[in-house]
Amino acid sequence: MITELKEGYVKTEREHGISTIEFFHPQSNSLPGMMLEKLAQTIHSESHDPATKVIVLRSAGDKTFCAGASFDELAAITNEKEGLAFFTGFAKVINAMRRAPQFVIARVHGKCIGGGVGLAAAADYAIAVEGADVKLSELAVGIGPFVVGPAVERKIGLSAFTQLTIDASMWRSADWARRKGLYAELHPEKEGMEDSINRLSNNLAQSNPDAMKELKKIFWKGTENWDELLVERAAISGRLILSNHSRNFIQKFKEKV
Repeated sequence: MITELKEGYVKTEREHGISTIEFFHPQSNSLPGMMLEKLAQTIHSESHDPATKVIVLRSAGDKTFCAGASFDELAAITNEKEGLAFFTGFAKVINAMRRAPQFVIARVHGKCIGGGVGLAAAADYAIAVEGADVKLSELAVGIGPFVVGPAVERKIGLSAFTQLTIDASMWRSADWARRKGLYAELHPEKEGMEDSINRLSNNLAQSNPDAMKELKKIFWKGTENWDELLVERAAISGRLILSNHSRNFIQKFKEKV
């Protein structure tokens, strides 16, 4: 099943209990509001299908896994209500991944920026390839990683999260991300990454779904308030994106591209 959007798509393929959800956007797999909404809906739908035993989240293309928020949509936000609605899109995706009773495997084939780091962190098991460097660029934009922050901090710890957040212009290597726990595995070539994803997803598809469901409850214990927390965080970003600092940064960024 494939859903074409104005720009980009979200599509799903299911085989032998493995639901593969792929997203694509021509601007480095950035995520506008419609794609965030569709991605959250798709994860929710697949996770509630009894035929789904494991979910693989991936993006298309050869370079960036996910560049985070769409700068075109950030530039179009004119009030706090619109800002809240946009950033709540990231909250919906993260919460859909969190609430899915199945394990979510992230295939990270390239760089992760901002919200892209949040997607990798919200996965239960991320498998990456060399070059999948990470950066939380939100502070440079004039906001902060408020919505994805809980997921990133949960995965890599407060110290590493603050490092990423404070030095918002610095890339951290894929090996750094593996050592901090964001990536469960890091492979030198894409072939090794693909082989590992296939092996793990097939093994999980043959595992007891009730056991995996109970394990996931344990893994995510303490996040029961995220339905409210992430929306509260989205409101903060929705307000800050209206600041002169953010407006000027976005304008300069768009002039470069």
